[in-house]
Amino acid sequence: MQIIDLSQEIFPGMPVYKGLPQVKVQVHNTHEEWEGIENPTTQTPSVYKLELGEHTGSHVDAINHMGKEYREQSIDKMPLSMFYTSGICLDFSYKGLRELIDTKEIQAQLQASGQQIQKGDTVLLCTRHYERYFGTDNWANGPGITAAAAIWLGEQGIAAFGVETMSPGVSGISNKEVHKICGRMNFTHYENLINLDQLLGQGRFRFIGLPLKIRGGTGSPVRAVAVFE
Repeated sequence: MQIIDLSQEIFPGMPVYKGLPQVKVQVHNTHEEWEGIENPTTQTPSVYKLELGEHTGSHVDAINHMGKEYREQSIDKMPLSMFYTSGICLDFSYKGLRELIDTKEIQAQLQASGQQIQKGDTVLLCTRHYERYFGTDNWANGPGITAAAAIWLGEQGIAAFGVETMSPGVSGISNKEVHKICGRMNFTHYENLINLDQLLGQGRFRFIGLPLKIRGGTGSPVRAVAVFE
């Protein structure tokens, strides 16, 4: 069995989407404190305190994130089957900054790779944006799908799709509409994935991206992985 980690590290000051909480990590307790050592020369963390938003790093959006009309469909109420699926990965590494991925391109990549989308799949879109631009001024300017492509993916009955970028659509062009479509058609998406290039050419895999069970949550960080048996 081969397990490929698709998740970003979480660390203080990491890039987050505009307006979202910055990540803070502080030592809350040390082993020296627990052992009653006074004036220790070293401090070994035993518990960290984390401060971060639900949509930090590699994460999945809940349906209630897509619009106020879906407020009852929080992350804790979504079926676990949406986060434990069969998956495929398609190659869009030729896409540049803020370029759109349309339906015909998805269909062409399916044909080129000899793959088909099955109902309940998670479809991952490799753009290599993470390795090219993470931590740079262009990190927020990744490619994304069109609204029409989101509708087409929803019509295939997928559970989710996943991207390496900070948003599934291109900000200011298609991103808001892509979110609305996911809510309306009851599927979701993962953002800020990594290592998708390692999945290309390998065929189907088991995708696992289980969220934290946050009461009323609008999303959650995930430890996303692809498993090849």
